[in-house]
Amino acid sequence: MIAAPERILIFHTAFIGDILLMLPMVQILRRQFPKSSITVVTRPDVAELVRAHPAVTDVVPYDKKGKHSGVGGLLTLARQLRERRFDLAVVPHRSLRSALVVFMGQIPRRVGFSNSAGALLFTDRVKYHAGDHEIDRDIRLLQPVVGFTPGRELPALGIPDADVRAAASILSAAEQRHPGFTRRPVIALAPGSVWSTKRWPAASYGELAGKLARDGCSVILLGAARDRDLCEEVIQTAAHDDAILNAAGTTSLTGTGELLRRSRVLVSNDSAPVHIALGVGTPVIALFGPTVPAIGFAPVGPHDRLVEVAGLPCRPCNIHGGNECPIGSFECMRGISVVRVLSAVHAIISGQRAG
Repeated sequence: MIAAPERILIFHTAFIGDILLMLPMVQILRRQFPKSSITVVTRPDVAELVRAHPAVTDVVPYDKKGKHSGVGGLLTLARQLRERRFDLAVVPHRSLRSALVVFMGQIPRRVGFSNSAGALLFTDRVKYHAGDHEIDRDIRLLQPVVGFTPGRELPALGIPDADVRAAASILSAAEQRHPGFTRRPVIALAPGSVWSTKRWPAASYGELAGKLARDGCSVILLGAARDRDLCEEVIQTAAHDDAILNAAGTTSLTGTGELLRRSRVLVSNDSAPVHIALGVGTPVIALFGPTVPAIGFAPVGPHDRLVEVAGLPCRPCNIHGGNECPIGSFECMRGISVVRVLSAVHAIISGQRAG
């Protein structure tokens, strides 16, 4: 029988998608150690989403590129961790800084990947399987903690009541402006990404949105505030704005989760909305270009689909994406046809009706 640690720390400050896919690991820890406290150190922009998860006791935002940057920020956080006297740290993030902080925090047991930059600072090192899905890689970190390797499970997001009400208000306002909006199948589109080469062209999203509207669907465009102008470009291209709503930048991440929960399907680039939809059970059609599923971030929901241009020797050109196509063609995204994506949307909707 594995002794239960009283205070568990999870340290993960990578991209939003990485953090979302870490949540199944937290869920398993909660079941194995129901009386333990579980604190997550994570980036500020995802802190509230993590805090809303029922398995999480507390969240410590760590702005490593802002107010907590540099040696001073690292020392401050390490001191905070020492004061909280954690028994166990699990570190999916493979940076030297992550390993160094939990080491300086004097946490007696520290579990991380064997290929982490700071692997020598861990007490337990787990092999990193590059070909596995990110969910499975993170869950494997629990093997030395619980004594076995748990099976895969999907993240289950918690949505605060305030975000449920906010999403309902957004859709109610859309219904008032465009009667019938919420009575039609609502399809969510997420055209943005931090990386330019991951974005399916706005003109393609616009053509898809227009066809969906003409097929009797309502369309809601989702994203961060920085994506709002891009979403407006999509609407202009669609030329059918009576059934298309730009909700980019109007909600929190958990609010986006609630809007996705109320949608029939999400069409998205390889970016955070794919993983938010997974956490609320909404089927995803993910458009992959510069990245490939083998990197470990493909959608894994029971009804999810992936659309890509197969056979391109240049893929993947980067594990994250980039801001320019290295060969100038951008064929990996331009080659994805609207017809293929529209067909995938209707296949999911038809399957839902049949079920």
